[in-house]
Amino acid sequence: MTEFSSKELPLLLARIADALDRLAPPAAIKADFDAAEAFIWQAADKYLQPVPKVNRVAMPLLKGIDLVRDLLVDNTERFARGLPANNALLWGARGMGKSSLVKAAHADINAKIGGSLKLIEIHREDIDSLPELMNLTRRAPYRFIVFCDDLSFDSDDTSYKSLKAALEGGVEGRPDNLIFYATSNRRHLMPRDMIDNERSTAINPGEAVEEKVSLSDRFGLWLGFHRCSQDDFLDMVYGYADHFGLDHNRDTMRAEALEWATTRGARSGRTAWQYVQDLAGRLGKTLG
Repeated sequence: MTEFSSKELPLLLARIADALDRLAPPAAIKADFDAAEAFIWQAADKYLQPVPKVNRVAMPLLKGIDLVRDLLVDNTERFARGLPANNALLWGARGMGKSSLVKAAHADINAKIGGSLKLIEIHREDIDSLPELMNLTRRAPYRFIVFCDDLSFDSDDTSYKSLKAALEGGVEGRPDNLIFYATSNRRHLMPRDMIDNERSTAINPGEAVEEKVSLSDRFGLWLGFHRCSQDDFLDMVYGYADHFGLDHNRDTMRAEALEWATTRGARSGRTAWQYVQDLAGRLGKTLG
């Protein structure tokens, strides 16, 4: 057996201790919920990254979605005040303000209740870590909207099962202080060919399809967003222009905005905003 001198032994022990430290998992980072009103969940590090300034649109600028706006704001306010509320799925046409509405509702309700409502964005690829996020927030003295933008699942993706269990099916269930909002272009979160394939190949087609479609049932509130009319589109354009003080002839603005929408093949809030950005640039104005 090798013997070590009195000088060598402490050095050896120190090296062993360093090696063990490197092998040990990193200590969990405690969440500082007072650091911001919104966070991004960094699943790899189990860390909530504070967002100093949220990229959001003011509620009055969201046009043509009055019904779904009122439903989501009402649901959010009930939840923020500790009353029963539903998980919400905002689905439908691109660029019609789904994610903007979630962020605007959070800002408006949070201002009413004194800042105790937190918004946490979770990326689609991190849905498997949702139970860990729930455990982190479960005993915190705040209420949380966990928000996933553009949520959908591909045919070979089984992480939807984790989402189903986390929302309602787990032993502990969804924490009372947490609600889940998601946006998607798909009403059932999965492509139609995926559901049709399950129907054609499964031993029991009915049960297979139910397994896929039942994910949407975990959302008690379904809010549909559809292409806007020409009048709603122009209201969006005029609303942005007035808000940012863009001095431009109304008839000219109308013609330009409609041509802008035609060249892009869609009328939507996003298209209206893109036109207004172009207009502001041509007028030498900033959109601060």
